[in-house]
Parts: sequence; structure tokens; C-alpha cells
Amino acid sequence: MEKILSLKQLSNNCQKAKANNQRIVFTNGCFDLIHPGHISYLKQARALGDLLVIAINSDASIQRIKGPLRPILFETERATVLAALEMVSYVTIFDEETPHKIISTLLPDVLVKGGDWSIDKIVGRQEVEANGGKVYSLPYVDGASTTDIITRILSRYHNSNEHQTSSNNTSN
Repeated sequence: MEKILSLKQLSNNCQKAKANNQRIVFTNGCFDLIHPGHISYLKQARALGDLLVIAINSDASIQRIKGPLRPILFETERATVLAALEMVSYVTIFDEETPHKIISTLLPDVLVKGGDWSIDKIVGRQEVEANGGKVYSLPYVDGASTTDIITRILSRYHNSNEHQTSSNNTSN
């Protein structure tokens, strides 16, 4: 089963799922480097319904939001990693600043974001609630972020290079 879908394909699949009384859970984000915080969050999200749909920001969208050094992984790589996770039903990619269009199209039964988002700031909340759905801000895992991982990597490599340089200087 193909998990990475266009919005049209995703909409068709979600309509069929709803016709079969399956609850659709939706979330979105960059998902640049998958880490334990993502895994915990996605497991919790999946437990709220029958299908978990993830919309990821396109590369261009992430650059507009986070700057020219991001993303680390290209959108096709991020989509492939997410699609490989057993708790994920479908993945789609969006280029807009927010997933409002996707949420309005799918009208999922459950809309979730991480705990760093308050309910009143979650895009699509009004549409989902007006359609009888639920919106949740799931617990945030402290210290588990892509930015933290990038910082850790850069720090270790910077310190490693300093150590190698000083070792090379003393051996001459």
C-alpha cells in the first residue's frame, strides 16, 4: 500500500475510511530529523483513532519558516521515513505556510499537535471542532527537538575537530 499521497488521493482514501466508520487523526509538521520525541508523539496521536495522517512541510515551506539552513533532510526523504513507521497511515506534503487547506479538505475526526502548541493556536481547530471533531495538544518531550540534535552534532564535531587539531600540533 502506498502511503505517500497527493491531497486528492488522500482525500479519496479518507472519505472511504470515514464511510467505514474509521476515525482519522491528523497532524502536521516539519519532521526534519525523526527523534524519540516524534515517536512518542506519533504513537500517542495514532492511539486516538484508526488512521494517522501526517502532512509535512515542503522544503520551500520549511526554508520560509526556519531559514535557509533547513531542512536537513529533503521532503521526499522525510516522507519516506515517516511512511515507514507502522503507526503512520498516510503522508502528504504541503507547500503553504500552514496545513489549513488540507485540514479543511479532510476534516479529520481528531487534530493533534505537540505540547509546544496551545489549543487556541492550532491551525484548523475551528473547522475540526465545527465538524464535531476533537483537537488535542499532546505532551511535549523536553530536550527532544531537531534543533537540539543539530546543536549536539555541531558541538561534538566542533570539539572533535579542535581535539584533532591540538593532537596533530603536539605530534609534530
